[in-house]
Amino acid sequence: MENLLVVSSSPHDHSPLTTQKIMALVLLALVPAGFVGFCCFGVRVVLVMATCVLSCVASEFLWCCFTKKAHTISDLSACVTGLLLAYNLPPSVPLWMCACGSAFAIIIVKELFGGLGCNVVNPALAARAAMLSSWPLAMTSWSSPKSVTSIRAVTRYSLDAMSSATPLALVKESVATQLPRKLYMLLGKTSGCIGETSEIAIIIGGLFLLYKDVIKIHIPLFYILTVAIFTAVFDDMPVIYHVLNGGLLLGAVFMATDYVTSPVTKKGQIIFAIGCGLLTSIIRLWGAYPEGVSYSILIMNLTVPLIDKITKPRIFGEKRGAKDA
Repeated sequence: MENLLVVSSSPHDHSPLTTQKIMALVLLALVPAGFVGFCCFGVRVVLVMATCVLSCVASEFLWCCFTKKAHTISDLSACVTGLLLAYNLPPSVPLWMCACGSAFAIIIVKELFGGLGCNVVNPALAARAAMLSSWPLAMTSWSSPKSVTSIRAVTRYSLDAMSSATPLALVKESVATQLPRKLYMLLGKTSGCIGETSEIAIIIGGLFLLYKDVIKIHIPLFYILTVAIFTAVFDDMPVIYHVLNGGLLLGAVFMATDYVTSPVTKKGQIIFAIGCGLLTSIIRLWGAYPEGVSYSILIMNLTVPLIDKITKPRIFGEKRGAKDA
C-alpha cells in the first residue's frame, strides 16, 4: 500500500505530444506575430525578445543549480514564457526591465510554486502585471509603427519611433475620428505591445495550434464572443475595435489556453472563457485602464481549482450526492 497512485479527474487520454513538443509548436505558432512586430517596430523588438527569452532560461537554470534539482530548461517552457512576456511589452521598454520581469516570471511565479505544472497563474501575464505596477510610465509608452520598404529602413526605424496612443486608449476616450483603419488593425500598423498589433499573424498561429491539436477552440471562441456581445450591448463604439485591438486575440489564443492555468473539462473551459470575457469587458468599459485582458486571465486563473471541482465528471456508478469516503 506504499505505492498508491493518485489519479486525477478525467480525461485520461494518452497523447503522443510531450511537453517539449508542445512548447516547440507554441514557439513556432508565435513566429508570425514576432515577425510582424519586427517589421513594424524594428530591431528593438529582437532585442526585447532575446532579452526576455535568455533571462527566463538563465533564471530557470540558476534556480535548478541553486536548489540542486534536475535541470528543466530542455522542455522549452522557459522559452515560451520569455517570448510571451516580450509580446506583452511595448517595443521601447528598457532591457533591464525585461530581465527583471523574466526573473520574476520564472522564480516567483513558477519555481517557488513547484515548477512547471504547479504554478497558479500564467507566469508571463503575472510578470507583465508586476512590471506595469512597478514601472507604469515605461510600460505605457507606445511607439507608432511606420511603413517600411526595406530591411535597412526597418533597422533605422527603431531609433525614430513616434509616440502614439493605442487604439484601445482612443476607444476608451471615444475618439472615433482618430481610430485606425480596420485593415491596419489586421496587418499590425497600430500602436501597442510587440505581439498584439497584427491580428492576422495571431490568427495564423492560433489556426496552426488548432490543426496540431495543441489547443481547443472552446476558450478562444467563447472568450472573444463574450467580449463582442458585452461591448455591443454596453458600448457605443463598434465591436470590431474591441475585438481587433489590444491583447484580446493574443490572450485568448496563447495565454488563456495554458494547460496549467485553465480548466480541464470542456464545460469548465467555457465557464473560464466567459469569465475572462466578462472581466475584460468590465475593465475596458468602466475601469481606469483601457486594457483588461491580462488582469482578467490572472483573476480567472485563481478560480480554476473551483471550476474544476464543480465541473468534474461524476465517477461511473457513483450515486448523485454521494460523499467521498
